[in-house]
Amino acid sequence: MSYEGKPVSTVDTSDSARKAAPARRSAAGTPRPGRIKALVPHAILIVYLLIACGPIALIIMNSFKSRQAIFDEPFTPPTFDTFDTVGYGTVFERSRFELYFFNSFVITVVSVILVLVFGSMAAFALAEYRFRGAAMVALYLALGIMIPIRLGTVGILELLVDLGLVNSLTGMIFVYTAMGLPLGVFVLTTFFKQVPRDLKDAARIDGASEYRVYGMTVPLIRPGLAAIGIYTMLPIWNDLWFPLILAPAEQVRTVTLGAQAFLGQFVTDWNAVLAVLTLAMLPMMALYLIFSRQFVRGLTGGAIK
Repeated sequence: MSYEGKPVSTVDTSDSARKAAPARRSAAGTPRPGRIKALVPHAILIVYLLIACGPIALIIMNSFKSRQAIFDEPFTPPTFDTFDTVGYGTVFERSRFELYFFNSFVITVVSVILVLVFGSMAAFALAEYRFRGAAMVALYLALGIMIPIRLGTVGILELLVDLGLVNSLTGMIFVYTAMGLPLGVFVLTTFFKQVPRDLKDAARIDGASEYRVYGMTVPLIRPGLAAIGIYTMLPIWNDLWFPLILAPAEQVRTVTLGAQAFLGQFVTDWNAVLAVLTLAMLPMMALYLIFSRQFVRGLTGGAIK
């Protein structure tokens, strides 16, 4: 439409047009406040990832570099010119690291298996049966979580001396099993309570024994078992306190204790130091990456019923 031959532009002054204007401006390139708020947690997690994993990456990279390259280019990956495995050769030539790995592997695997087996049995009993003293048993287990086992080191040492288990893998397995049971029972009890009771009652009506019912419900709490397995595994593998006090002998020395003794001898040999640190870290890192999904499911599964 025109007036006196001149075109007249129509301007939409409705509420919808005024509301759509900021959206168009936002789409034109101005970031929305909601997107900024969503990016903040991701930025914080990325910074935390760099802080937590940066030193680990530096140790692993520099363990495969020559001594000169470690000091000249510490933040660059190894190249064809700087690649060197002299540190790993020193570790296996000057120490019995394969024996230390075997000892740590046996102690860790057997302790975790015992914690999962006995912890799941005790948790099944606490979740299924009502008996006098159940509350006291739960409180006793909670105290086992809150009170560090290292406070009883003197009593544990005296007990192992009386049993003749000092400087033995068996004594270390018993100690670590006792250390992991309170948390294992406490967490797995929650998972057993989430298993439908109708399923267990139906099995009992069909004539299944309590051991059969227990074996039937264990596969249903796999996330909890994986979470407890990782929680138990990491402290055992990284522990230095009990191997140093209860099993300091060469034939039963663990990886952590062997690495500590090696670092004391080769403190100025940076290739060997970085190599032994890498060897001590990699097994647990690999296991955590393999079972990380089960670990996260176990952390969240016990909190949601």
